[in-house]
Amino acid sequence: MSDWKNNFIKLKAVRGWLFDVYPSGPSEVTVWIITENGERVKLFDKFIHRIYVSGNLSDLKSLAEKIRDSKSIAGWRFVEKYADFMEASKKKVLEIDMSDYSRASFFARKILRMGGYEKFRLYNVDVPVAQAYLYEKDIFPLARVMVVDSGNRLSYDILDSVENCEYDIPPFRSVRLDVNIKAESALKRLTDKIDSVSLEYGNKTILISEGSEEDKILELVKTIKEEDPDLICTHGGDSFFFPYLAYRAFVNGVLDRFVLSRENVPLKAKKTGGRTFFSYGRVYHKAPMRRLYGRVHIDVDNTFIYTACGLEGLVEVSRTCRVPLHISARASIGSIMSSLQLYTAWKDEILIPWKKREPESFKSAWELLVADRGGFVFEPKLGFHIDVIEVDFASMFPVLMLTRNISAETVLCKCCPSSKLRVPELGYNICVKRRGIVPKTLDLLLRKRFRYKSLMGEVADEGRRYAYDMRQAALKWILVTCFGYLGYRNARFGKVDAHIAVCAFARDALLKTSRMAEEHGFEVIHGIVDSLWLKKTGFSPKEVVEFCNEVSSAIGVPLNVEGKYRWIVFLPSKTLEGIPVLNRYYGVFENGKIKMRGIEARRGDTPNFINEAQIKVIKVLAKSLDFEDFLAKITIAFSVLREYAGRLTSSRISVQDLLITKRLSKCPSGYSHDVFQAIAAKQLEKAGFDVSAGRTVRYIIIDSKRRAAEQRVLAAELIKPKTPYDVQKYLDMLISSGETLLGVFGYTKDRIRQEVLSHEKQVVLS
Repeated sequence: MSDWKNNFIKLKAVRGWLFDVYPSGPSEVTVWIITENGERVKLFDKFIHRIYVSGNLSDLKSLAEKIRDSKSIAGWRFVEKYADFMEASKKKVLEIDMSDYSRASFFARKILRMGGYEKFRLYNVDVPVAQAYLYEKDIFPLARVMVVDSGNRLSYDILDSVENCEYDIPPFRSVRLDVNIKAESALKRLTDKIDSVSLEYGNKTILISEGSEEDKILELVKTIKEEDPDLICTHGGDSFFFPYLAYRAFVNGVLDRFVLSRENVPLKAKKTGGRTFFSYGRVYHKAPMRRLYGRVHIDVDNTFIYTACGLEGLVEVSRTCRVPLHISARASIGSIMSSLQLYTAWKDEILIPWKKREPESFKSAWELLVADRGGFVFEPKLGFHIDVIEVDFASMFPVLMLTRNISAETVLCKCCPSSKLRVPELGYNICVKRRGIVPKTLDLLLRKRFRYKSLMGEVADEGRRYAYDMRQAALKWILVTCFGYLGYRNARFGKVDAHIAVCAFARDALLKTSRMAEEHGFEVIHGIVDSLWLKKTGFSPKEVVEFCNEVSSAIGVPLNVEGKYRWIVFLPSKTLEGIPVLNRYYGVFENGKIKMRGIEARRGDTPNFINEAQIKVIKVLAKSLDFEDFLAKITIAFSVLREYAGRLTSSRISVQDLLITKRLSKCPSGYSHDVFQAIAAKQLEKAGFDVSAGRTVRYIIIDSKRRAAEQRVLAAELIKPKTPYDVQKYLDMLISSGETLLGVFGYTKDRIRQEVLSHEKQVVLS
């Protein structure tokens, strides 16, 4: 048989969805395909991970000679790439083929030492191999593809497009895994034995509870293998259940057989505790990833996108930003967004810097004062208002970045000093010769999001409408992050000057819009960054539409109507009397929809009991048609508060509804004052729980006036059936929530307390 016939026979074509990609050898990746006929097919592809070095050409040639015989590399050559994304021209760099992708960082540090940390700059070193593979092949997760396997090489025919908004998710097989533990105390420990394991497949539940602990573990492995799910969902799988199961398998001598992946790879019994990080003024804790191979593990307690936008949103960002599903399930929004920027740079032959070196441009004190001002706001006019509409710019910052070509390399570029495209107030020039990486990235995100919002109004099927809504919501989070990352110190393609430029354009847009509103006879009663609340007696819908169209045309950013309020109340500060707060109000639209910001019911640390009471009060007030009607319904609002106060004093409330949730900003020992969350955290730490900065603690207030701090609150995990609670403290919180809503009308805490607690069946507090 001829050679060409032998080669032809070796070819294998598979058609379906690209499900999973991960490195599986020094120069190899594994690819899993969900085929159209329901098979799960495993393929291998050869992939060389490459890093790049820039510097003086003579130094690079000398470096090439020195590393020629290194076992870390498989080859090298000189190529032309955009080594400095701030420059518009290519330069000659050294391209190095790594023999083992896992040695890339080690080898890169070695090169830096060889150049005295001054001669060389390195690129593409820490780009995740799976993502680099997707970029290089120009494919994306969950794309419909035709894959041709010719041995150790795969070729792809894309039957899909990343721009497609009407794709179907592959027919996933999913299971929800839960473990019941024979806990000997409130704290679940690795030493506690397994009671049972439950697996939920749609309407079917499999309970594994018979036999020894070893039998249960092996039965779990057998069931997973037989049912063969693609997605395994857990609550706390990353932080506890997977390490726990692996440890129990180790204790029972079956760790080598404890396989939950499609690959024959036992689950590792790692005890790493995750990481704590600081973001946007808050401390967060993230559990480490417990990786499966050929399947995707989704820990519902360790994922933002899946929790906020469901599977539809998770798939959307995975496809659009080219991040494997198992990574996007637990990565931060910024990391997911960065992947799309990396792909954009990769396809334009722009090298990705390993260590960011772009400093902020020098500014005098006066320039800093003018430049670093953030968004523009109009202080709200306190009190009750009618005839109010709320308008806001759709994706204002991303659209400004796109239409004004704002990116790190375009603001204050060296090639266009006389550019007519200038930043308002600051006069910074913006490049007109090339399009920045950030605008290129935003183009796809904005087009897709606007298309999804359009599709939501076109389809009648509720299921499709829900899917489109979740997808656009996921893209919204990515778009929000794009602006923040412009000023983030570690962003590969960010720079503070670009961040400042966006704020300047936004301030200019809001000021122009407010002037145009006044020209149309509207009064600006509040404005914040990209939204305005406008008041005008007897305005018509036609007037509003004409105004929005005029502004959209003048500013270049779509201005939409959020809605017309039946009434809205802007609230003052709780600490500074009579001082407005920028984002603190509640109101009801004409269609009956309630909107509230900055009050207890919107806070994550408010007990469910207080949350429920405040919302019920607002619903009573929401039925008001005018100010007189509103004032009349305050009496009914007091009856609601009186009802909830009665439930408090008669102990007719579940302890779970009184729990307060707080995020720790530091480790328990780091608190110098006995604040409630610190007390609860120290209780948990003493009981053996893993407590660190960034984690949340839940507690109930037992007696806030106790001299002994440890007796003031009790952590949720330590609560017993007859645990008491501080009635007076919770009553104070209830009354305070009432004052939040009604204080602007003269109802102080003392007055509300008298109204609420005057009933003969209530306890009068001194």
